Amino acid sequence: MPLLAWNDSFSLGVRAIDSQHMTLVAILNELYEAKMKGRPREATGPLLLKLVKYTRDHFSTEEAMMAAAKYSGLAAHRREHERLTKQVEEYFARSNRGECTASIELLRFFRNWLTNHIQQFDKAYGPCLIGHGMR
Repeated sequence: MPLLAWNDSFSLGVRAIDSQHMTLVAILNELYEAKMKGRPREATGPLLLKLVKYTRDHFSTEEAMMAAAKYSGLAAHRREHERLTKQVEEYFARSNRGECTASIELLRFFRNWLTNHIQQFDKAYGPCLIGHGMR
């Protein structure tokens, strides 16, 4: 059973962003599945790194698209991205030092953050991007 199932409530109507969100959900579910199967840190660590890197790349894409569309909420959105990136990167650094592993709590935190972020913050910029021809 996945930690987060993609559904239409996550869709912004912007293919590039929707596709990236789907990939984030898939990576999150892959890491969750590995954790639930009791995979060691050697198996979950690379998945956590993949999640961190993809999230960072996704945020860059979103911010570039918002800037191109002159979205007025870009600064606040960028701060939200920076806050999550810092939290996840700190956790990843602790994991690399052997202080912790990818925990179910972290994955649930990320799931909740991603769900709320898409449905609140991202849905707010969707119409602006679509209005600038980004579908």
